[in-house]
Amino acid sequence: MQITCKSKVLDLSTPQIMGILNVTPDSFSDGGLWNSADKALGHAVTMLNEGASIIDIGGESTRPGAPTVSEDEELSRVIPAVERIAKETDAIISVDTSSPVVMREACKAGAHIWNDIRALSRENAVETAKELDIPVILMHMQGTPQDMQNDPNYNNVVEQVKKFLLDKAEFAVAHGIDRSKIIFDLGFGFGKTAEHNFTLLNHMQDFVNLGYPVLSALSRKTMIGSACGIKEPAQRVIGSVAGALLSVERGAAIVRVHDVKETKQALDVYMAMKATA
Repeated sequence: MQITCKSKVLDLSTPQIMGILNVTPDSFSDGGLWNSADKALGHAVTMLNEGASIIDIGGESTRPGAPTVSEDEELSRVIPAVERIAKETDAIISVDTSSPVVMREACKAGAHIWNDIRALSRENAVETAKELDIPVILMHMQGTPQDMQNDPNYNNVVEQVKKFLLDKAEFAVAHGIDRSKIIFDLGFGFGKTAEHNFTLLNHMQDFVNLGYPVLSALSRKTMIGSACGIKEPAQRVIGSVAGALLSVERGAAIVRVHDVKETKQALDVYMAMKATA
């Protein structure tokens, strides 16, 4: 499977690694580390050299309880990083934003994919996605980043997340978005308990069977900490790599990670084993 990303092609015939690049002061794991264009470029180059094919740039923390960020502030964080990385690397660049204004400017600066945790729910978002004609990652979230972890509740988390994503996909297609450019994200940690998250991970193949590529984004999240008994996000590397590997085993096409080198080694071993089948 291949997805056209403006002038680039994303080959999903083998699992791809999306490297996380937060240009924020307050993201849960790496806030403040890469919030200048020079630092962002340096970290992007490192991740590309380690095996990432996509760099995902985010200018608004969406950790539980995170404050909202103005559009102007998000633009000031994201656009310089996109410009530098687009100019000086050959990366496929995604932007983690829900703002149509930010995404439009990011595309002008060289971005290729819209990664939207709010699944095109903001005003003019779906119209902008159609106009930009780029791949869109639609994510499930119960609630908002400000309240999503207050009391997550589902009758059947797998079926409810499935319905949400399928409904969002049909909404996008009805508004003129090419079905072949839609990617699903189950939304680990976004309005879900650890049990909900691990149930979704266990049933990831069910989502792959819906016919859309699936992105798995569980790197360093609380679900990993709860399983391993580790409070500090930066210490959850091994658990995160295990989660990425389990995701790929269950059909994920893309894994979104902080720790590219470690994840690439694990996936290389998995793919070497698969090659003997």
